[in-house]
Amino acid sequence: MSTEESKERVLSGIQPTHDSFHLGNHLGALRQWVALQDTHDAFYCVVDLHALTIETDPKLLHQRTLASVAQLLALGINPTQSTLFIQSHVPAHNQLGWVLECITGFGEANRMTQFKDKSQKSGADRTVVGLFTYPILQAADILLYQANQVPVGEDQRQHIELTRDLGQRFNSRFGETFTIPDAHIIKGTAKIMDLQDPTSKMSKSAATMAGVIELMDAPEINAKKVKSAMTDTEREIKFDEKNKPGISNLLTIYSALTGQSIKQLEENYSGKGYGDLKKELADVVVGVLEPIRNSALDYLKDPAQLQSILKDGGQRAGSVAAQTLRNVYSAMGLVARG
Repeated sequence: MSTEESKERVLSGIQPTHDSFHLGNHLGALRQWVALQDTHDAFYCVVDLHALTIETDPKLLHQRTLASVAQLLALGINPTQSTLFIQSHVPAHNQLGWVLECITGFGEANRMTQFKDKSQKSGADRTVVGLFTYPILQAADILLYQANQVPVGEDQRQHIELTRDLGQRFNSRFGETFTIPDAHIIKGTAKIMDLQDPTSKMSKSAATMAGVIELMDAPEINAKKVKSAMTDTEREIKFDEKNKPGISNLLTIYSALTGQSIKQLEENYSGKGYGDLKKELADVVVGVLEPIRNSALDYLKDPAQLQSILKDGGQRAGSVAAQTLRNVYSAMGLVARG
């Protein structure tokens, strides 16, 4: 048995819905993707089809998709270790998605909380059908590659449960076809909050990007955001999420980027002011993110290299996906193409 065959397989994806990933993406998930590729057979996907559930400009989607790939490479995803690909390059995603839609109950799909939340905000007339079926396509993304684990945040647990239910339902009706994945809930990772609203998670959907540290922003922009972070009227640098959410968030970021414990940082800044913390944290943020940004920009300057990486990843992903789809069609009694 080869080394890759002996490893458990993980699959995860990220949407190209913004010009840049942010620090929360990096510390909350993507850093773990990089670590997992050393211990698992890793499949990582830029899920551009999912991005179509919101209105987007074609040119912008194209740019953002390539920028997402470039950033993943710059962060340390190694295309010789992992299978890195774009979702739309593998047609089997849509094909399996339709099969799974045909064994999913309407009420089952209607209970998905993310659809409820987003559709309530947009209103029924502006909510597209793709948003409703999004979790089913996501299930297809996972089951297609026979993934053992799916690294996700707690907010995605419901989607993984739907994936498991659909995989088990198919296996029960048509015979053992899918590996039933487990959610690899990423624990112990830094929960990064918005710098201007430290009671809310750092997010691409924030009302303003003033509190969001973006990987592709120029160093001086990120330094200014850190130095302008909202704190409180006191002076003591102490971790207290309830009473000092702004300072607690800055300490969390500092700890996550340097490996120093919160306690160490509190001791280091005993007797110092918020300005000292912000200035030195700004230097840390710039020191970590500037090389990532520069590497991503270098990849974007060489589209031929990016296309070569994506072609190879797409071929590897497509080979696995095609075999799964053949097994699915055969199990359901669909006539094989001659």
